[in-house]
Amino acid sequence: MQLAEDLRVIDLSSGPAGGIATMILGDFGADVIKVERPGGDPLRRLPASPMWLRGKRSIELDLATEVGRERLHALAAGADVIVASYRPGQAEKLGADYETLSIDNPGLVYCSITAFGPRGPYANYAPYEGVVSAKSGRMHSFTGQARREGPAYTAVQVGSHATSQSAVNGILGALLARDRDGRGQLVETSLLQGMFPPDLFGLLRTQLARRYPRGFEGDPYAAFEPMPTLQYHPVVASDGRWIQLANLLEHHFHAYISAIGLSEIYADPRFVSAPTGLTPETRRALSDLMLERMQDRSLEEWMELFKADGQIASEPVQSAQDGLLHPDLEANSEVVAFEHPRHGPVRQLGPIAQLSETPGEVSQWFAEPGEHTQELLAESPRAPWQPSNGATPSDRPPLEGVTIIEFGTIIAAPLGITFLADLGARVIKVEAPEGDPYRGMGYGLGSFCGIAKTSAGKESICIDLKREEGRAIVRRMLEQADAVMHNFRPGVPERLGIGYEQVREIRPDIVYLQVNGYGPKGPSATRPSAHPIPGAATGGQLYQAGAAMPPPSVGSIPDASEAARWLYRANEGNPDPNTGSVVQNAMMLGLYAQQRFGIGQLISMSMLGANAYANSDDFLSYEGKAPRPTVDADLYGLNALYRLYPASEGWVFLGIVTDGEWATFCEATGRDELASDVRFATGEARREHDAALCEELRGLFAQRPALEWEGLLAPRGVGCVQADGGSPGEFFADDPQIAANDWDLEAEHTLWGNYRRHGPQVTLSRTPGSYRAGALAGEHGDALLTEFGYDAAEIAGLREARVVTSEPLFDPAEYDPPGTSYP
Repeated sequence: MQLAEDLRVIDLSSGPAGGIATMILGDFGADVIKVERPGGDPLRRLPASPMWLRGKRSIELDLATEVGRERLHALAAGADVIVASYRPGQAEKLGADYETLSIDNPGLVYCSITAFGPRGPYANYAPYEGVVSAKSGRMHSFTGQARREGPAYTAVQVGSHATSQSAVNGILGALLARDRDGRGQLVETSLLQGMFPPDLFGLLRTQLARRYPRGFEGDPYAAFEPMPTLQYHPVVASDGRWIQLANLLEHHFHAYISAIGLSEIYADPRFVSAPTGLTPETRRALSDLMLERMQDRSLEEWMELFKADGQIASEPVQSAQDGLLHPDLEANSEVVAFEHPRHGPVRQLGPIAQLSETPGEVSQWFAEPGEHTQELLAESPRAPWQPSNGATPSDRPPLEGVTIIEFGTIIAAPLGITFLADLGARVIKVEAPEGDPYRGMGYGLGSFCGIAKTSAGKESICIDLKREEGRAIVRRMLEQADAVMHNFRPGVPERLGIGYEQVREIRPDIVYLQVNGYGPKGPSATRPSAHPIPGAATGGQLYQAGAAMPPPSVGSIPDASEAARWLYRANEGNPDPNTGSVVQNAMMLGLYAQQRFGIGQLISMSMLGANAYANSDDFLSYEGKAPRPTVDADLYGLNALYRLYPASEGWVFLGIVTDGEWATFCEATGRDELASDVRFATGEARREHDAALCEELRGLFAQRPALEWEGLLAPRGVGCVQADGGSPGEFFADDPQIAANDWDLEAEHTLWGNYRRHGPQVTLSRTPGSYRAGALAGEHGDALLTEFGYDAAEIAGLREARVVTSEPLFDPAEYDPPGTSYP
């Protein structure tokens, strides 16, 4: 049984964001029909296209003709879902917009994916990840990774990844609402909204720093430090190969220090509090000791030792192609392998999650352009979906009435459940007596910013699950739960009384999602993990590091320290939100099956698998596949037409992909001779003479300020934007594009009152979400205990015994930064 087997999906999109979204629906049984222009989707040229085309039937239609539009309308009349990626206004011209196609199919769920959203000053800017990343401040946030001035190119396509996952989430939410009240609706998301998840604390930090500057005085994390932290340190072995450490929790760091034979450091007064509480000088001294000791063994020898210990988070720094061979990905079916008649041996992504009762299945074929045109035209028309009797349209959020109990900690898993709270789910966050370990990570008031995002829209209660009284509280809560999520390693939930079989005894139809670093079945299932681990293992870190890394040899400890700094900066926090984006859909797939079939099930996914999806542009192999484009050594970009340039004032990012865009650029800049120059006249010629074209454009961009170049080129559809306008937090706080799309939503926090939080990852036109503030640890404990049957005396007893606790309140205006504990 597949949960989407009765759905028909029309894919009008071009490229990976819509392609991955419809691929996921196809993996779980949907009949996906890709509508292509005559000659096929031009983005089939991308090396990853065979993967996101898998299992889809293809029909060629010329929507510029009346016949083509009529055929599309006939297909759409029987469709459940349409996914499109037209620029604003383009679909209407082709008769392929929601308003037109829903006339004969009021149950239609239509998902529109744009670059910057449907409205605002940048609505028609070029729809490329690099353009959106540069304009929204993400490239600016990598300033300093390379030893040069200015922003750095962002290699991992986090926006496209988050957008594809948000599209699936919105589609499933709209289908749940349709089943409830009988109507479809317009679903909208964008690459710019895909930049919301990586901004874990920037938007809130920007606001609080302006409101309470005292609380951020001396903050070492206002900008990235030049040195890697001790817990998240890249280290080089004797054979010149690099290992990424991720010993976030102190006991994991102590295990690492013991394993490499450095336990004597704790007798040194300088290092007695390690890994935290050190001065920059002592931290550098300990870093040097770690780097020196790692020279004693090869990578294989260290990794064998670390794996045998079982408490040390570590992975080799490797490419996405190497990541395809990771044994845990294969053991958990997050990578699949098969023989293809044209492409030979194929390895590629598996389903986004493993569902025990409604599993996904990867198709081993993909269609040529128009391969099914005649077949589809000859099929009998499919009847539109019909609502059940008595269905009444409602504007209630799609997940209203769903209760999720969250046992998640830190960032990745809780963030994914936050996105479901945004769609109306009631989420009860169960924390340890001392709170989620993410609370307090950071400096000053900044330590409250990240948890405000990962706890947004949730009710928090702190319970000691190691005591029977605490487990008794949870059992009462589970009686009314629809779903459970945790990110413990295997074996821990059972010891706490919340294992899958234990929960099923209370709620047989429970949707139970387990998320951890490696997945439940592979050789590393019980090993610890944190965000640098999937960043290293799935290729994102190495790709962001650029062509200069890792160095071919390390001649000294200072050389190793500089390379470690560079690799550390390359492995920034995106693997956590990359995982959260998949967590939302792993749970949403289970909730969809629960509503349709009345069943619960066990669902598993991993940070490795989620980040393989984030690196999907290169997470496949087949005969003849082109290699991943190389990021240059100084992190300007990929080639002369997709890279950063210094302007006379500021920096621009140039993103030109087509010959038409190149011609427009040359005309607009008054450099027609570039278009006619034989070295630059064709794409092949430009690739051959890339260095010469870079020099020509470097001289050109030096003649005007960055904003002038943007004003000249972006309105003409050429991807050219200022890339150093400020941090992501400043962009999301101040830029008019956010307000124009109603993405600057206000919420009321218990400590600092009114603030603006990130708006929706995906917008549903008829059943909008619910966007609330973050919660303090245990903030809702008494109310929840009362709801679940405890009286005042019992609650007082539980608090006195510290079975239940709460975070104390304070005045942010009087807050003095106490120090830092962030790794």
